[in-house]
Amino acid sequence: MSVLFPKVNKPREWDYRPIYYDPEKEARLARLHHGSFREEHEKNMATQQARNKTKLVFWIALLVLALALYLFLR
Repeated sequence: MSVLFPKVNKPREWDYRPIYYDPEKEARLARLHHGSFREEHEKNMATQQARNKTKLVFWIALLVLALALYLFLR
């Protein structure tokens, strides 16, 4: 230890991270009630199934179009 310059600990720094308001998250939190996770899951699964059905229709239409084009140009 030094007599002329004793070691002094620095004070702790203030680490502030602001919390921003997210209206979408607040709306989701307001809808929470008993059984709401199941309802949300069922709603998400229904939209996922609809999205998958739309993709399937698109690929089938594309396949039919490619097949028709192949037969027409052959």
